[in-house]
Amino acid sequence: MITTEFVAGSPCWLDLGAPDVPAAAAFYGAVLGWDYESMGEGEDMEGGMFRKDGKTVAGLGKLTEEGARPAWMIYYTVTDADETTRAVERAGGTVRVAPRDLDDWGRMAQYSDPLGGQFAVWQPGTNKGVDLVDQPGSLSWTELYTSDAAAAKEFYGGVLGWRFSDMELPGGGGTYSLITPAGLPEERMHGGIMQVGEDVLAPANGRPYWHPVFAVEDCDAAVAKVTANGGSVQMGPEDAEDVGRLAVCLDPSKADFVVLAPATRS
Repeated sequence: MITTEFVAGSPCWLDLGAPDVPAAAAFYGAVLGWDYESMGEGEDMEGGMFRKDGKTVAGLGKLTEEGARPAWMIYYTVTDADETTRAVERAGGTVRVAPRDLDDWGRMAQYSDPLGGQFAVWQPGTNKGVDLVDQPGSLSWTELYTSDAAAAKEFYGGVLGWRFSDMELPGGGGTYSLITPAGLPEERMHGGIMQVGEDVLAPANGRPYWHPVFAVEDCDAAVAKVTANGGSVQMGPEDAEDVGRLAVCLDPSKADFVVLAPATRS
């Protein structure tokens, strides 16, 4: 499970790059019950924070990178962003945004793994990360779709210190690799890696991609809100044994995310 007790290698932040910030704010407000607080002035609303019940759950910014697709970026806690950058380069990854300070909040950097999957890291200062996780309307899991799970595990294990445990999906669905930060028990699993075909990677033009999983109280109700507000559904809703009921969705600008009503824990 994801917690706000952030440790090295655990997800701590996420933000959405959207071509239309007001439209994205309205969509996620309707689907996940988020409030949007602009960090700028005027009507352009170039960026700000999503909050749920007054607690920060994500960021939102204007997509400005030429040729980039609208997508969620997931950040993982590190103790030294500069050393992580060197580790990324040694492992064959690419530095997209070199480490830089965001006032006294912390130090961030963004990368691509060797196959093109994009992710980011956060070296905390006064800001450790989001305020709410693993509750309805907040991040509950992170997931990488890739064409080469073995290569992904080697890269991320070396860079972020993750350890993995593999499970076979029912019905011959393949192998799913569960991610746990180094030194923590499996109860602190925070994500998974799934090897998929070219058709699944089509939204990212064949490159691997990370997406967030948001907890919801009712998956079908959340999906109805997605479609009613201009989004679409790639898969589901469907039940996953011991996981819950989930659906893979696209927002109106085609950024992907998952909604999950977790299975009741006995």
